[in-house]
Order: sequence, then C-alpha cells, then structure tokens
Amino acid sequence: MAREIIKKNYPKPMSFVAMVFWTGLFGGLFWGLIGILAYYFNFTEIRLNVILEPWALGHWKNEWLGTVISLIILGMLSVGAAFAYYLALRKIKGIWVGIGYGIILFLLVFFVLNPLFPSMKSFVDLKLDTIITSICLYLVYGVFIGYSINYEFQNNKMEANETAT
Repeated sequence: MAREIIKKNYPKPMSFVAMVFWTGLFGGLFWGLIGILAYYFNFTEIRLNVILEPWALGHWKNEWLGTVISLIILGMLSVGAAFAYYLALRKIKGIWVGIGYGIILFLLVFFVLNPLFPSMKSFVDLKLDTIITSICLYLVYGVFIGYSINYEFQNNKMEANETAT
C-alpha cells in the first residue's frame, strides 16, 4: 500500500520508445556539434554539410544555414540509428556493443555510403587526423547510444521484476 502511495506522488516515467527517440535526437545533435567543432579546429577535413550534397543545389549549403539544416538532418538520421540499435541490440549488456555499433556506423558511412558524397575523399585519401577524429566520434556516439538504451532497458527490466515479486 505504501508503495502505491509513493508512486502516485511522482510523475509517470517516459515510455521506452520515447526515450529511444530523445536519446537518438540528442546524440545526433550533440555529437554533430562536436563534429562541427572538430572541423572548425581542423581535426577533420569533412564538414557536416556533406550530408546535403546529394540532394541540395546552391551555395547556401556551404554556409551557416546549410550547417544548421545538416545538423537537423543528422539528428533525424540519429533517431533512426537509435531505433536500429533498440531493435537489434538492446538486450546485450556492456560497453563493447556500443563500441562495435560505432565502428559499424563508421564503416557504413566511410566505405558503403562514400560514393553518395562527392566532396568526401575515399578512405585511403583522407588525412590521418580525419580518420582518427572520425573513428573517435563514431565510437563515442555508438557508446552513447548503446549505453543509454541498454541502461534504460536493464533498468526497466529490473523494475518489472521488482514489482512482480
């Protein structure tokens, strides 16, 4: 009885699917901003605006508006990546799954999707700084998405087990 009264005092928690959405959106926006800073400080030669190249015409895509729109698109793509992780890997514990997911995303972008982006050099033509920075960004993004989703999944599972007993 006391537990029911205490639970009524707190707001209802966010659904797991909503948490995955917000994790993906925040992850894409935050790590996209870090990527923009990495480009600004010459750690990488790949601009975030490369996302717009296959679809947008005009010089605006290389200016601030293009950067903002690219960041929004990256956030939406990140929501898709978060749901892909949710569907395939949410039950697997550990940080290594997130690291592996980040590596898979890196390989997908730099080897499979590379022909879509004309200004992005092939992997062997990129500078070492760009490769290292990109790998690191994808790794921390994968860990962020993976660990956030897995932690929430394990937490919900433990809470369900406690209420069942």
